[in-house]
Amino acid sequence: MTNWWQWQGASSGQPNSFAVIGAGRFGTAVSKELARCGADVLVVDRSQRAIDELRQIDPAIEGRVLDCTDEEALRAAGVLDLDTVVVGISEPIEASITATLIVKDSEGSRVKQVIARATSDLHEKMLRRVGADTVVFPSRMQGEELGRQLMRPNLLDRLRLDDRNSIEEIKVPRSFIGRSLRDLNLRKNYEVSILAAGPINNLSVNPPASHVLSEGDLLVVMGSVESLEGMPAL
Repeated sequence: MTNWWQWQGASSGQPNSFAVIGAGRFGTAVSKELARCGADVLVVDRSQRAIDELRQIDPAIEGRVLDCTDEEALRAAGVLDLDTVVVGISEPIEASITATLIVKDSEGSRVKQVIARATSDLHEKMLRRVGADTVVFPSRMQGEELGRQLMRPNLLDRLRLDDRNSIEEIKVPRSFIGRSLRDLNLRKNYEVSILAAGPINNLSVNPPASHVLSEGDLLVVMGSVESLEGMPAL
């Protein structure tokens, strides 16, 4: 296990560096998907066994054993230095709420986004009151899907065709704005096919190559999962 100061995710401002609090099934699923997509991931849990099992699954994931309600322990581990923190624990509720409050409201915290897991509507309300930016319910959003959305914030929807291929609806990346489909040549450059493009309420199916993309437009694209993940995320 590397020391924290040797871990590449330690420097703030790296959009692909995340902390996950809790190495249960949900937190593990989030961590695995983030790591698979190339992110630096720090996972903290009070159970040595949980951290050991996670590292057996993926040795690239950094793990720390600590009390997530201990502000100084979270600070020392570097959790408060990262842009995005996923609070994957749900019970006891007090621990979930305390961890959320610490990472969002502690003096000197650099955390910009907190996604917290809830088990009830009341739990959700309390998490939002202490600063959670997004609250998810495992029954509504699985950990793998959350990890994917964190890495690709412009992904709106996905339809899997089989184990290798999908159709995705995405927000037009900034680098695509003002350019025509001919100029972008997504089939050649990204190996994906364009099924539709345009404003959210006025999509053009099978758009012409002269179609110019505007800010706020959507793209519906089809290709292999690998090719789709290779497209710009923002």
